[in-house]
Amino acid sequence: MAKLTGKVAVVTGASKGIGAGIAKELAAHGASVVVNYASSKEGADKVVAEITAAGGKAIAVGASVAKAAEIETLFAETKKAYGKVDILVNNAGVYAFSPLEALTESEIDRMFDTNVKGLLLATKAAVALFPSEGGSVINIGSNATSLTPATSSIYTGTKGAVDAITRVLAKELGPKGIRVNSINPGPVVTEGFESAGMVGSDFEKYFISLTPLGRVGQTKDVATVASFLASDEAAWVTGSLLEAAGGLR
Repeated sequence: MAKLTGKVAVVTGASKGIGAGIAKELAAHGASVVVNYASSKEGADKVVAEITAAGGKAIAVGASVAKAAEIETLFAETKKAYGKVDILVNNAGVYAFSPLEALTESEIDRMFDTNVKGLLLATKAAVALFPSEGGSVINIGSNATSLTPATSSIYTGTKGAVDAITRVLAKELGPKGIRVNSINPGPVVTEGFESAGMVGSDFEKYFISLTPLGRVGQTKDVATVASFLASDEAAWVTGSLLEAAGGLR
């Protein structure tokens, strides 16, 4: 029997990139997956189609985690379809880089609304649907909190908050049998990475030169860690920040 058979997973921001990879990986291990998207219905439907073609179960639900009312809709639809939640992957995130003198209030709000407020409210809504035996919350952070690159003050600030929230909620939710961990990737080849012209670029070569394992990440590298944290194999793991970055620090 697959290690996630009978489990229900909600993956936010799962229409592409790391989120899509995680959704497909969890489904491959037997979970029924809610593929959440904010704007790309086409991308989410494609992920669902790939999961169902492989014999898995999935539905797509549109909702922006930056908006409390839409989070309520996401979990209402999840409850209607599957009746519960066992696994929440807080993957939805936005990023931009700019020097201090170019920061704007709107950019600060945009990143914190999705990356921090959305994570907290989605976790609150999901936990209300967890069964009595508990479950797993997996936050997608970033090893930007280790690298602290210049011009990333807002983004790295949001991911620093994710690190702290992960450890706080691990203590708060542990008595309910709910484990809370974070995966902190380095650069990962996604649709955005490719469309930005990063493949083969000096940017990519620079980070490869700093990475002991000698390459940038693939979505599968993060997804396999997520499937471990979602499963009973990680029953004794909570409050951990797992860097999935090939040793890049």
